[in-house]
Amino acid sequence: MSANSSNLKRISSRPLKRNNYATARARMLEEQIIPRGVTDSQVLAAMGSVPRHLFVEDALQSQAYGDYALPIGSGQTISQPYIVGLMTEALNLRPEHIVLEIGTGSGYQTAVLSQLCAKVYTVERLKPLFVKARRLFDQLHYLNVVCKLDDGTIGWPAYAPFDAIIVTAAGPVLPSALLTQLADPGTMVIPVGNRQSQKLMVVRKCDGVISEEDIEDVRFVRLIGRQGWQP
Repeated sequence: MSANSSNLKRISSRPLKRNNYATARARMLEEQIIPRGVTDSQVLAAMGSVPRHLFVEDALQSQAYGDYALPIGSGQTISQPYIVGLMTEALNLRPEHIVLEIGTGSGYQTAVLSQLCAKVYTVERLKPLFVKARRLFDQLHYLNVVCKLDDGTIGWPAYAPFDAIIVTAAGPVLPSALLTQLADPGTMVIPVGNRQSQKLMVVRKCDGVISEEDIEDVRFVRLIGRQGWQP
């Protein structure tokens, strides 16, 4: 569901040979992500293993590893790779963690998370994206991902608390339901701001105290729901 920190780019599409995708992933890490300060080895390994090109339309697969967001239908986008790396690293995940993702979108961010934690619960409000992502998770054997079609702004109370929460669309404020479902200690990454621009925030809960840190200027699609923007 999310966007990136730069404008979408339109590039002519040429099919890549299958054996070139691994090279494209390696270049993505070396040229886009590591130089910008994302250096966690586990995050880099996850992004180096997930086939990002399978999470975009066939006609756009040659652009999947470029330094920009791409449209995925339903007015949504797959985020710029750097933003995926930045948000993932900020969660500071451990193998035993349980993660809540708000906004499944293409499923790419979900897939990256699934390589780093015990289980990902992901919520999507748009049925076409939900159906496509769930099919991909099954095909790629991401068996620790659980999907739900619902209003993500209210979270997933049945499985709370969550060690980490990631929100891939921008809200006007921090949804109180998500703060309640965040474990103590726990970390949430969420873009917050107006309709044109936002700050990517890292929200931490520790001993009942909430702290907030802005880490990047970004521009995401809107977080729609009861505790987000209205449709």
